[in-house]
Amino acid sequence: MNNAICRRATETLPSRLLTPLVSLSFMLLLCVGTEALATEQATLEKCEVPKGTLAIAEPQGHVVMALRAYNLPPPTQLLRQYVQNSNCFQVLERGLAMQNIQQERDLASDGMLQKNSNMGGSQMVTADFVMTADVLFKDKNAGGAGVGAAVGSLFGGIGSIVGAVAGGLKFQEASTTLTLSDVRSTMQVAAASGVYKNSDWAFGGVLGAVGGGAYTSTDEGKLVAGALLDNYNNVVRDIRDDPSLLQSTSQVGQANAQAALQAISFQPGAVLSAKLDNVKVMSAPARDADVVAKLAKNEEVVFMGESQEGYILIQGADAEGWVREILIGE
Repeated sequence: MNNAICRRATETLPSRLLTPLVSLSFMLLLCVGTEALATEQATLEKCEVPKGTLAIAEPQGHVVMALRAYNLPPPTQLLRQYVQNSNCFQVLERGLAMQNIQQERDLASDGMLQKNSNMGGSQMVTADFVMTADVLFKDKNAGGAGVGAAVGSLFGGIGSIVGAVAGGLKFQEASTTLTLSDVRSTMQVAAASGVYKNSDWAFGGVLGAVGGGAYTSTDEGKLVAGALLDNYNNVVRDIRDDPSLLQSTSQVGQANAQAALQAISFQPGAVLSAKLDNVKVMSAPARDADVVAKLAKNEEVVFMGESQEGYILIQGADAEGWVREILIGE
């Protein structure tokens, strides 16, 4: 709808149906909202280089059921498109396709695949981050749990008008939250959320952003897609401005793994044994420390729960000290 059509609509609207004030307010909302959609386009924030590898968590059951009520699939694939196109993370498969990937690996371990297929252990890339979408909505017919929308910053200052007239969705209140967490430390790296409330007017906001399927073909889908895009853009802005996040290279997994606390292979109190004869028990976790004892092959010791510099603290029958972790096992 262009300005000329808006002018004709305001001129021909019967005055006996609406008061002048209501008529003017309605047409201003309609025309301004239409012009905003015609000139403003949703944008996806991008990064020059990826910040790490990312797995997107599958939504919980109640979220899937709530989306299904509006004929919407889980937003996982939509988020994957956002992430892939933004170049901020390298997306890892941890969703439904993982079942097929594991099936291929099981076939390889059973010797069913062709020789020299080069399928085995230690090949999969570790996820540095996990992204989780938390969604909630309320409508006139439900107490609400599901998916929401926050389109305010999507179209700048016009966003509130666009959202206000998107009443065909019949949402009383809707919100979305995206959180980005570090896999190794479990610390939350970034989060973005928003709440959107609208009246029950029949107007659909056209987002014009990346998406697919029901998220671009239905009014509910467009609003959800816009909300998640808005949240994701805020997450991207946070990580771009945060120097503590490691920039990704071809060795992103190794670099981030080295920066994190080293994992311990054994549980405190585990009974371990030496892999070979004459395993040295040191007075400190260092190669140049004094040797306090030596373990025979298969001699049992107890792991005391401490680990430093590749050494673990053990208690044996005759001595206590530090042993190189790679020389001992369960």
